[in-house]
Amino acid sequence: MSTTPAEITISTIDTQCKNYAAKRLLLSERVLALQSELAEVQRRHIAGIKGAANSCKDQLAELRTSLEASPTLFLKPKTLTLHGIKVGFQKGSGKLVWDIEDEELVKRIKRMFAQEACDALIITTEKPAKDALENLPAADLKRLGITVEGTGDQVLVKTADTAIDKLVAKIVKEGATPVDE
Repeated sequence: MSTTPAEITISTIDTQCKNYAAKRLLLSERVLALQSELAEVQRRHIAGIKGAANSCKDQLAELRTSLEASPTLFLKPKTLTLHGIKVGFQKGSGKLVWDIEDEELVKRIKRMFAQEACDALIITTEKPAKDALENLPAADLKRLGITVEGTGDQVLVKTADTAIDKLVAKIVKEGATPVDE
């Protein structure tokens, strides 16, 4: 039921809050029931899943050991696909590793190379510091071309959120379509 602003009273808001709270309670109960059922399903299947995962891990280790022991089987072609699993050897992509602090490596690069090479080898990032900018007076912000948004009064509807309430809020925000009441 929609009302005009002239008809809205605290009593109207009170009734709407009561109705909203009742609907949130129903939603919370349904989410709790779902979580309870999911937890039970997980309890029933977790042992089998862990067992299968361990078995997979062991089989993968055995396969890797066999591959490492037989590189001559993969000279040409270097890989084979057997039962949907690609096995063999491939050239490693390599990875750069250094055991010194980034700052020390930057100093070494600057000592060894010309400025042009340093520009290519060193990343320099500059960006505005929001925390510091928030402390500037409004006049300075204006001169910089910065505007502050969202400072006026805004509608507030907030519940004392528990973990369930947060999940319910997420469902409501995503616009879940009710199946049945």
